[in-house]
Amino acid sequence: MSGPTRREIVALIVGGAALSTGTLPASAEEARTAGPTTPTFKAPPLTCDTHFHIYDSKYRPDPKASLIPPDALLEDYAKLRARLGIERSVIVQPSTYGTDNSCMLDALSRLGGAARGIAVVDTSVTQEELKRLDAAGVRGIRFNLGRNTGATTVEMIEPLSKRIADLGWHIQMHMLGADIAAHAALFQNLPVITVFDHLGRIPQPGGKDHPAFKVIADLLQRGRAYTKLSSIYQDTAVGPPGYADMAVLARAYLAVAPERVLWASDWPHPSPGKHGKPDDGLLMDLSAEWAGDDATRRKIFVENAAGLYRF
Repeated sequence: MSGPTRREIVALIVGGAALSTGTLPASAEEARTAGPTTPTFKAPPLTCDTHFHIYDSKYRPDPKASLIPPDALLEDYAKLRARLGIERSVIVQPSTYGTDNSCMLDALSRLGGAARGIAVVDTSVTQEELKRLDAAGVRGIRFNLGRNTGATTVEMIEPLSKRIADLGWHIQMHMLGADIAAHAALFQNLPVITVFDHLGRIPQPGGKDHPAFKVIADLLQRGRAYTKLSSIYQDTAVGPPGYADMAVLARAYLAVAPERVLWASDWPHPSPGKHGKPDDGLLMDLSAEWAGDDATRRKIFVENAAGLYRF
């Protein structure tokens, strides 16, 4: 018997009023972070989730953390991997732990060679520590400037970029679209690749007409950046099931440089926005649909990540 069609999945989601309000009971909420649906799109071999987090209460949050989600353990993520057909993963240090990468590194070591890590450091980090992180599988550093934690600042971007260049790492930017546009000159001549989280956090209804889109698109075309097809629920104005406004933005990036777009789950969705936690299976189906053809799907799900993270 064949699985449900995308239309049937959408109908199921629309039919549940709780999905649009984010007011699911706890047990259902937990189930949704691992689904609840299985995507109709069959992920190709070596599909890579380029952005997820692990939260574990045995690790102490940074004193300045403004976001402390409930536990989302590696065992929970394993259920998502199985459901979506993920074979490679990139674990990203969340703002919760500041520059203490212990939780991320523990999960990275347990995932083994099928995973890479993105750390958070500040300008006090030693070269010895950077080399240790590299040996552990870290391939970049994140600047979470979309959430004011104080762990990293705009002023750290250029000096830290110079320090990681010889490692072949990149910088990962979580920055709101307005700030990307304001700091456009900064990103033009950095010695490393820049990866813009979540389609550049461009607000709607601005979309591809927002000045940040041109900044990012120009960098993509020059081979100086990537962006992640992820967390579309944070900036959408229209919401599920189709996220039509974000679909326009995603397709615009794919039209500019399909070889510079990455897919990611952003599990466990720590900042879900006003529409509540999403359905991971639906999001994967939408990303595959927006890609448009099998060659582009292989790029965003497999090939682009394999090159950037050196799998």
